[in-house]
Amino acid sequence: MEIVANVLVLLHLVGFAALFGGAFVQLKGPTRVINPAMFHGALTQVVTGLLLVGMLEMGDGPVNHAKIAVKAVVLVAILVLVLINRKKEGVAPGPFFAVLGLTLLNAGIAVFW
Repeated sequence: MEIVANVLVLLHLVGFAALFGGAFVQLKGPTRVINPAMFHGALTQVVTGLLLVGMLEMGDGPVNHAKIAVKAVVLVAILVLVLINRKKEGVAPGPFFAVLGLTLLNAGIAVFW
């Protein structure tokens, strides 16, 4: 079971890398879009995050439900912004930087909480 959990953590990190990297490479560009890397990264984060929480609940250790709830709310906000803006030819700076900032916030919560 530990191997499955480690694979899920790895995939969760890959989802973060795709989401953050897909946004980061566009910072200097004239137009910004929600590219496939960002879309698939957000979906990967949601799926692997839910599976990781399920594995935590099955284990014997304590589960920090407050942290999971906060991370879930932030991730849902990211997913909504990505889904709303993914078909647009150009994304306004507000939603784009919100996705970038919320992605960093979610990683910060994971590391520092």
